[in-house]
Amino acid sequence: MNLLAVTCKSKVGRNRRIAFTWTLLALAIAALVFVLPIGAFAVTPQKGVVRAEATPTPATSSPKCGEPGVPSTPIALAASPTAAVSGTALKLVEDVPIPGKATRFDYQSLDPTSGRLYIAHMGAGQLVVFDTASRKVVGTVDDLPTVTGVLAVPDLHRIYAAVAGDHHVAVIDDQSLKVVARLGDIGFPDGLDYVPQEHKIFVSDESGGGELVLDASTDTVVTTIDLGGKAGNTHYDAGSGCVFVAVQTHDELVAIDPANLDIVQRLDLGGGCEGPHGFLIDAPGQRAFVTCEDNAKLLVVDLTTSKVTGTHDVGGGPDVLAFDPELHRLYVASEAGVVSVFEVQGTELRSVGEYHAPHAHTVAVDPATHLVYLPLEAVDGKPILRIMAPGE
Repeated sequence: MNLLAVTCKSKVGRNRRIAFTWTLLALAIAALVFVLPIGAFAVTPQKGVVRAEATPTPATSSPKCGEPGVPSTPIALAASPTAAVSGTALKLVEDVPIPGKATRFDYQSLDPTSGRLYIAHMGAGQLVVFDTASRKVVGTVDDLPTVTGVLAVPDLHRIYAAVAGDHHVAVIDDQSLKVVARLGDIGFPDGLDYVPQEHKIFVSDESGGGELVLDASTDTVVTTIDLGGKAGNTHYDAGSGCVFVAVQTHDELVAIDPANLDIVQRLDLGGGCEGPHGFLIDAPGQRAFVTCEDNAKLLVVDLTTSKVTGTHDVGGGPDVLAFDPELHRLYVASEAGVVSVFEVQGTELRSVGEYHAPHAHTVAVDPATHLVYLPLEAVDGKPILRIMAPGE
């Protein structure tokens, strides 16, 4: 019995040791299952294999146009009401006389570092320089026939003006107000924007000749990108790293990678937008406000989902937009002389009301003072700059 007990005890001990060994093995395998994916992040990638990053990209890094998260699918149209509320959308502060003939104005650009507002007096072939602090015109730049788009780039001490009459872009020194270069050969230059990381200026062509790209460091032409149609405005989106262009011919927004100058996507705005021309990008909110010239609509486009989250009625022939980020106010000026005012509330727009003035199709806003600027071509037969303040 003692020998049998010893033998049984020995077998039990051996079985326990075997079971313990298998338990350790099972734990090791389980550990490998959980640990292996973590270790895989550190594996040197092979050719053709995309490595996942273990550490998230810092928020301060520059976005790369075309990376996942940038929309690439057709936009589905959604509708939302635009019932106006009572109250005054804008109230008059002052009318300031502007030199030149009583003719059409176009785009404006505010330099927040100097407080200067640059106004394209299109019909007069002149750039008007207005000091917002003293509320006086402090200079003009002549010999800019049919000037349309204007862009102040304080970092470069340059102003870029789209000179449609001479089919080029004028580069102006913001200290001397002298033209230092005339660049490009473009049918009807319109909107312009600057990509600081690439030191490039992008210029849309409303005649359909393609997007002109300029090197801001050397004042030279880089290339022209075929968009396949007539283009309205151009804007750089710091949120996605892309340059967006409104292509009127096909009712779409086209995204360009400013680094390699490729078209990375085309956003079909659908049947709800006819003739997209003016637009504005809210980079922190990753949305675009797009006006449709031929059917007087304003679309709100979510750039992360490729969907229109709202469509609103505005004045006939909507043209230029301005946005006050602190007050969350959006201004849409139209050829019909109607300035539609909206308040941005999350993902929705609430109509604040309208302001009517003859030829009020271009608008600018100073985010520091919240004052709104409306150049009007003929008030009592003379051009003026109407300065407005937000109403209640």
